[in-house]
Amino acid sequence: MLEIIGRVEKVIGPVVHAKGITRAKMLDLVEVGENHLVGEIVKLEDDRAALQVYEDTTGLAPGANIYSAGLPLSVELGPGLLGTIYDGIQRPLEVIRDSSDQYIQKGIHVAALSRDRKWDFKPVIGTGEEVSGGGVIGVVQETELIEHRVLVPPELSGRATWVAGEGSYGVDEVVLKVENPKGVEEEVKLHHRWPVRRPRPINSRLPLSIPLITGQRVVDTLFPVAKGGTVVVPGGFGTGKTMIQHALSKWSDADIIVYIGCGERGNEMTDVLISFPELIDPRTNRPIMERTVLIANTSNMPVAAREASIYTGITIAEYYRDQGYHVSIMADSTSRWAEALRELSGRMEEMPADEGYPAYLPTRLAEFYERGGMVSTLAGSEGSISIIGSVSPPGGDFSEPVTQHTKRFVRCLWALDRQLANARHYPAISWLDSYSEYVGEITDWWEELSGGEWSELRRRITGLLQQEGKLQQVVKLVGPDVLPDTQRIVLETCTMFKNAFLQQSSFDQIDMYCTPEKQVKMLQVIIEYYDLGLENIKKGANIHQLKKMEVTSDIMRMKFSVTNDEIEKIDGIRDKLRRSMQRIAEMYE
Repeated sequence: MLEIIGRVEKVIGPVVHAKGITRAKMLDLVEVGENHLVGEIVKLEDDRAALQVYEDTTGLAPGANIYSAGLPLSVELGPGLLGTIYDGIQRPLEVIRDSSDQYIQKGIHVAALSRDRKWDFKPVIGTGEEVSGGGVIGVVQETELIEHRVLVPPELSGRATWVAGEGSYGVDEVVLKVENPKGVEEEVKLHHRWPVRRPRPINSRLPLSIPLITGQRVVDTLFPVAKGGTVVVPGGFGTGKTMIQHALSKWSDADIIVYIGCGERGNEMTDVLISFPELIDPRTNRPIMERTVLIANTSNMPVAAREASIYTGITIAEYYRDQGYHVSIMADSTSRWAEALRELSGRMEEMPADEGYPAYLPTRLAEFYERGGMVSTLAGSEGSISIIGSVSPPGGDFSEPVTQHTKRFVRCLWALDRQLANARHYPAISWLDSYSEYVGEITDWWEELSGGEWSELRRRITGLLQQEGKLQQVVKLVGPDVLPDTQRIVLETCTMFKNAFLQQSSFDQIDMYCTPEKQVKMLQVIIEYYDLGLENIKKGANIHQLKKMEVTSDIMRMKFSVTNDEIEKIDGIRDKLRRSMQRIAEMYE
């Protein structure tokens, strides 16, 4: 029930100063003016308050009423989230589109979850059982891919006095009644609400040991991330941050994807909104939208909603994690979110820090990334949230505050290189500037898959790349011809690795996604090319003989010519390589 808690004193863009405030708390949700613009209390002093409003405040005047129900900004959590496109404060954009013109009307209020749709509910507990927060009440088949586990709200526990039977229910219908320890009976509906700025509780954090398979070779092989890990993707304009996040959203093996377009250009989000509903998951042959939640908060939308959008996304991700799913959240980009913080901070006349950002920027970044991880849920199952946040440093300067602070809180860096992007090398992840601290934790998984070869193969190829980096300094001065063939084979192998392995086409039906098994076999062939080639050079062969081999072009084309279902063909290429190298060796014996 909304009550008048004060009146508008002055309006400074999205920040509204209020007076005569009564019965209000920090972070309470408010509605401002007769259009009921949605906002949030961010500062309180005596009977005055500062509000950040998530909508356009044009036309709002001093003296307008401010309403509140005394609750914080929260999201609705229940069946119907998947496949939906929301704005930064969880208003469904498709529903708004059908009820308004091309722009979102001021003060429009639409339920996040449809009240008309019915869900087939199957209880998994009985009357008289003890229930606790996070426990599973029953299940709903939300999509063909995902079974939605209806949870007891985290802060509720007691004895089930009534459980709904199997049947069809709306999200507002009661499916459970619980007598709490105080003897008060409470009702649980098919959905519940949770404050976005408060992390959902867990039992404990678990060690990371399983890689998040993305299908992108440069990521999985060189700079892998574990499920529950955190990644930052910094890069200047046009280097492919959004493209990488799109690829990971499409092909990573997470159960659920939450994609947050935070302050991005409208045309980029349009591409997401058009392409995602048409994409098919390569593992399930079902539409990818059946496991995806999209949050679209473009650069022309109100700046305050941009600040709230990542909290909306991470809370939805935590809800599916609590059901025992592995969730990946893509935040594109946290620079735009930080700029929203800076703008709001400036309008509230707070003391600025580096480059005008508020002094609490590192704290807010840490709070966001620390909500990731592999956890034991309240129900005792395992779930994870992997956070991949992009950063758009002005001019590609990685020393700016958002990039530097983010690097403190994540364990994996995919640094995008403008020279690679200009050379049309995608993904444009620099193999010299990037790193991953998850390699040691996921090695066992890869070793089991590869028969114990993965870590050695990876060590060999990274060593060659570092060696090539040093040799390139000489090549730039005097050219490659002055180098001995024992060093030119390093350059040749690394060129092959970059073009045949690291470079990946998102437009090719075969190359857009690469299984771990195919990645290992491709790496084996390239390393064997180096070993056999170096051995032949020491016997007297020259680099031109190796480059002229027919199998060399087969290796360069194998990413396109060998499908994920036919990786045994790479064994054929490897056999052909050995025969070709043997013929050269016989010439010098």
